[in-house]
Formats: sequence, C-alpha cells, structure tokens
Amino acid sequence: MAATTINRALDFVREAVAEASALWWGFFDWLALVEWRQLYVTWFLVLVFGVFFQLTEPAIWFVLISFGVKVLAGGKRRAELTAKEESSKAKVATLERRLMEAQMATLQAQVEPHFLFNTLALIGQLIETDPKEAARVHAHLIEYLRSSLPQMRANGGGMMGTLGKQVELSRAYLAIMQARMKERLAVRFEVPDFLGSAPFPPMMLQTLIENAIKHGLEPKVAGGTITVRGHVNEATLHVDVCDDGIGIDLHADEGVGLANIRERLALLYGKDAELVIELPPGGGACASIRLPYRMTEFD
Repeated sequence: MAATTINRALDFVREAVAEASALWWGFFDWLALVEWRQLYVTWFLVLVFGVFFQLTEPAIWFVLISFGVKVLAGGKRRAELTAKEESSKAKVATLERRLMEAQMATLQAQVEPHFLFNTLALIGQLIETDPKEAARVHAHLIEYLRSSLPQMRANGGGMMGTLGKQVELSRAYLAIMQARMKERLAVRFEVPDFLGSAPFPPMMLQTLIENAIKHGLEPKVAGGTITVRGHVNEATLHVDVCDDGIGIDLHADEGVGLANIRERLALLYGKDAELVIELPPGGGACASIRLPYRMTEFD
C-alpha cells in the first residue's frame, strides 16, 4: 500500500516537472522570438495587473527576469529556432520534390507503353502481310529504344531532357508512322540547331505528334503533313506541332494525352508554362508548348 502511494507520488512529481519544463521552454521560445515592441506592451500590462491586484513585486520580477533572458540568451535561442525551422522547410521541399518526381514518372509511364504496344501490334500485322516492311519498322523501333532508354535511365523516369533529344526521338517515331501510313504522311522539322541543348520535358513532343496524326491526319483520306517548329520569343521557348488535317473541336474533351501534358507542365513550371491549341486559317491544327527558355540544363 505504501509502495503504491510512493509510486503515485513519484509519477505526479515527474508529470509536474515535465509540464513545468514544457511551460518554461515555451516561455523561453516566446521570449526569443517576440519583438521588443510587443514585449514592452506585455510588460506594461503585467505591471498594471500587478498594481491592480497588489502583486507589484511579482510583476517587477517578471519584467526583470524576462528582460535578462531576452538579452542574455534570446539571440542564441532565436537563431537555433530559425535554423530548426529552415531545416524543416528544407526537408519538406525535398519531400515535395520527390513526390513531384514520382508523379512525373507515373504520368510519363502512361504514354510510353501506349506507343510500344501500338508499334509491336503494327509489326505483328506486317509480319503476315509484308515481312520486309515489318523488318524495317522493327529496325526503326530498335533505333528509337536505343536513343530513349539511356535518357530514361539517366533521369530516373524522365524529369527533364533536351529539345534536341526529343526531336531525335520524334524523328524515329515518325519513321515508324511513315512506314505505316506510307505516302499519306509527310514530315517537316523546323527546329534550329542552337535549341537542341534547351531543357525540354520528355515525351511531350511525341504526344503532340501522336495527337496530330490520330485526330488530324488519319481520318483524312489523303493524309497530310506534320510540321515541328521551335523558336524563342521573349525568353519563352515555343515548340509547335502543326498539321494540315481535318482540324479538331476546341470544345470537345481533349483526351488523356493533352491532359497529361497540361498536368506535367503545371508540376514542372507552375503558371510559367502552358499548352496552347490553335486552328490556323488554312485548316488543320497547331499545338504549342510554351515554357521558360534556358540555353542549357545548368542555366
């Protein structure tokens, strides 16, 4: 019985000490961070309260102790708290970056299997009808994979590539599509060489080309031309994919591919990048990715 009472008393003392310690450090941290003007107001209110309730001496002691703590240790404690806060912010920023990388890898993964499955299906069809053409498409696919896989491994899922690399991959992709559409598909690239080193998100250019072929040229009996352009306008990189096909309905659902691009641009650049869809007067459609221009990845 006596032992139980002693244990309870010890528990009470430990809890009281822990609570007092927490209150003291809370008060100490408040003193370290509070501005002097706010502290003056606090002292004035404490003195008024002390005089009114005849607690003048405790009020004066509070002012003296808080002044001493503020002067002697406030600066050091404030620096410690500021460093701790900055460290927490850095950890949060790191976690947000890792989350964005995971989201980017997930979004990119939605595109790559789609292209690979379609190409393999095409090769399977051509094996039965045109073995030589199947061999050529197979060679183009190997060229595409040889160019794309090193970049995918280096970027851990493709956070960022260069416009030159994306143009190279798009050429290989269009070679495969020309093997399928034959004379119904013509291709033009108007991208200056100096833009080749500019950072540009992977797979976006190919997605625009896929979209132009699917919605603009394939439904058109005569087919048409895909034109890929790149230029810089007032520190903004414009990468356009235009076709002279049947055009698109701007009010219709734009589909997974374009929605994917918009979401990835928002993750990477926020409000500084956009995807613009336009209908040229001469017919067809133009899709333009516009983002901040940098000469190299390290600018």
